[in-house]
Amino acid sequence: MDESNLESVMGLIMYGGEAKSNAMEAIRAAKSSDFELASQKLADANSALLQAHKTQTEMLTKEANGESAPLSLLMVHAQDHLMTSITFVDLAKEVVELYEKFENL
Repeated sequence: MDESNLESVMGLIMYGGEAKSNAMEAIRAAKSSDFELASQKLADANSALLQAHKTQTEMLTKEANGESAPLSLLMVHAQDHLMTSITFVDLAKEVVELYEKFENL
């Protein structure tokens, strides 16, 4: 794997991890009734996912133009990590919303 592809793969892992961490912090904040912080952490998670998506789109564009990256365990891990993070952020949004509803009962 060349340096450019390695940087892209590591970006997917890094931004995916950042998104998941922010989503977890959002849940913890909501659990403590700090909904302003929860909202900010969800926004931060979305920003990280946008960065990861940008990197992924660049990789897909290169492949569509005939510059395919070699399939490696690291590439598979990066994609898996990103997809798991996306799912986790989606679920965190729902959990925060539930905490807000319970707070308002």
